[in-house]
Amino acid sequence: MNQPVVTTYPVTDGVGQALETTLRGVDELLPQEEWTRKLARSEATGVPLRVKLGLDPTAPDIHIGHTVVLNKMRQLQDLGHQVIFLIGDFTTLIGDPSGRNSTRPPLTAEQIKVNAETYYRQAAMVLDPARTEVRYNSEWCDQLGARGMIELSAKYTVARMMERDDFHKRFHGGQSISLHEFLYPLLQGYDSVALKADLELGGTDQKFNLLMGRHLQQEYGQEPQCVLTMPLLVGLDGVEKMSKSKNNYIGITEDANTMFAKVLSISDTLMWDWYTLLSFKSLAEIAALKAEVAGGRNPKDAKVMLAKEITARFHSAAAADAAEQDFINRSKGGVPDEIPEVQLSGAPLGIGALLKQANLAPSTSEANRLIDGGGVRIDGAVVSDRGLKIDAGTWVVQVGKRKFARVTLS
Repeated sequence: MNQPVVTTYPVTDGVGQALETTLRGVDELLPQEEWTRKLARSEATGVPLRVKLGLDPTAPDIHIGHTVVLNKMRQLQDLGHQVIFLIGDFTTLIGDPSGRNSTRPPLTAEQIKVNAETYYRQAAMVLDPARTEVRYNSEWCDQLGARGMIELSAKYTVARMMERDDFHKRFHGGQSISLHEFLYPLLQGYDSVALKADLELGGTDQKFNLLMGRHLQQEYGQEPQCVLTMPLLVGLDGVEKMSKSKNNYIGITEDANTMFAKVLSISDTLMWDWYTLLSFKSLAEIAALKAEVAGGRNPKDAKVMLAKEITARFHSAAAADAAEQDFINRSKGGVPDEIPEVQLSGAPLGIGALLKQANLAPSTSEANRLIDGGGVRIDGAVVSDRGLKIDAGTWVVQVGKRKFARVTLS
């Protein structure tokens, strides 16, 4: 049988720089040699590579940890490649079993539709919408039908499917695995066939699914995609991955002041990892800034720059400047220019009840805990007495560093 002719293109300095950009902050790039050849071919022929990211709209919003992979997409987009934002509206009906020890409850079609619209609006804060191809995998998955699904299932073995870590653990732990869960990695892989992807991105927990795409493309006679996995962003606590359940996250829809202050709260060490994964500054710029800090520049300067960049991305440059000034005012004990106005009655009112009714504490018991910790101030004075009664009047009430309200009590 005649072997296909493989054309070799030169690996120029431009290809080397594109490879460096690709490798920035990644966990794995497999196989790197193939991706280098693809980059060289693209540069020589002027044909952009097709870069795919699939996201299942399982929740209505995302935090900045989710944007790590989106940032990588933007970097590749800026290199001139075609990025494809794939919304897994069909695969969400199955539920991705990655990293799970039980079957994921499927969402309704209506929930998926609402979440998908929100996902793309938020992703467009990172990607350039004018240069982003948006697709839904129901386009081809709905058309597979029973015959197509059987033919697809024939291209992978049960033995290899059981090599997947979460399936292996659940099987040997006596936990159930539904047959439909085997379809998920097959369909995610088939997405790469339908889109003729050159590269697919995902988190480290997606490696099995990404490699499935390579396998199926070969089965269907296509050039196999390369796969790129990104690490999971460490959260505000500096220990655990960013997660809403760990309360160590920054939501990309949070207000500018909160977002700015949260970025400033991370450690000086973690800041450099965030620069690599979240900043659009070049590696050379980051290295120069790091050298300045090592040479004696205050690390807070670098952290403020990062906080303003992230805040401006999801709000505006003006909002980032205002958030910086708000943070300075608060650090000096000042009151922000705009705080909620609250009207309450029942004077004299106990401080615990006042905090709860003003939405500054979720409960009276939490209010008491905040008072015991010295986190409550009225007109700048720390409140230490749980039994304090507040008389009629207007008071500026502060809880922690960021919660304020101007309370008028009658």
